[in-house]
Amino acid sequence: MNLSSLSTPAHALAPYGWDEEWADAFAPFAAQGLVPGRVVRVDRGLCDMATPDGVIRADTEYVVPRDPMKVVCTGDWAAVDPEGAQPRYVRTLLPRRTAFVRSTSSKRSEGQILAANVDHAVVAVSLAVELDLAQIERFLALAWESGAQPVVVLTKADLVPDAATRSYLVQDVETTAPGVPVLTVSAQDGEGLDVLAAVVSGGTSVLLGQSGAGKSTLANALLGEDVMDVQATRDVDGKGRHTTTTRNLLLLPGGGVLIDTPGLRGVGLWDAGTGVGQVFSEIQDLAGHCRFHDCAHESEPGCAVLDAVESGELPQRRLDSYRKLLRENQYIVAKTDARLRAEIRKDWKRKGAIGKAAMEAKRGRLR
Repeated sequence: MNLSSLSTPAHALAPYGWDEEWADAFAPFAAQGLVPGRVVRVDRGLCDMATPDGVIRADTEYVVPRDPMKVVCTGDWAAVDPEGAQPRYVRTLLPRRTAFVRSTSSKRSEGQILAANVDHAVVAVSLAVELDLAQIERFLALAWESGAQPVVVLTKADLVPDAATRSYLVQDVETTAPGVPVLTVSAQDGEGLDVLAAVVSGGTSVLLGQSGAGKSTLANALLGEDVMDVQATRDVDGKGRHTTTTRNLLLLPGGGVLIDTPGLRGVGLWDAGTGVGQVFSEIQDLAGHCRFHDCAHESEPGCAVLDAVESGELPQRRLDSYRKLLRENQYIVAKTDARLRAEIRKDWKRKGAIGKAAMEAKRGRLR
């Protein structure tokens, strides 16, 4: 294979995101006679891959690691056997630039990769049901942690025709998502689709959200054709059914690629401390003004965060959500980090001693 051809814009994989950086990473494998490809779908030990020869079916037997974080995932770039080999095997994965990871629903300490090499994490939130701001914060924490730029898309905007009501809803989400673009879109009448199409036209975007958020309908609208199956939400609670069962990478007509994912009922954090900090950036900023550098924002004197809550500058709900996600993330990380577990136990003992001393002092004053 001509190595120079891999770096040209006219390369067959350019629409899938191939660029100079990927060409450099792939060069050693090209010298071995392998060809590059991007995983567009994974299914039971096999995967569909976009290659210079077109979309092929490849066997993943040689890239099945014990570590679930390293399994083949939609969005991965890989080196695969050249045309003529039967069967064609995926020989190795190229190092990922980004990865969207959540914790598994099992009791084991494992993460699950939902999409790889993503530039934009599009979080779809339906306006047909009451906003779950805490759930949005969860998605955003994982999105920031992945290395992608989050975007919140409020779908089914046509179901909220009142401009004032819609404005309040957008404002609530913007407060919940500092530094994140918030778009309102209606796949039904096309409102906002041009803006979203412009956002996702550059690079790779993953479409995330709960069942019933309208992801498949939104994907079809962006694609300009009914590629993804769509089912109606339940009238009783507005929740959706799992219409998408696999993660699919799709070429967008306006440029860029979209990874559509199944609806997520549970979104557990996975080592997302940095992401949580970015979601609650205003709390992080306030914490810099606390009297103590290790302030836990619970009852310490001179706590700028608690002062902000008392003055109304910071909603109590935001602080409660921040604490909850930090505790959850700490628990997940501690399950695989013995030193952190010891530090947590030490901190619990310290807080217990402080609480015991405070109670004894209170009893002494009451005598």
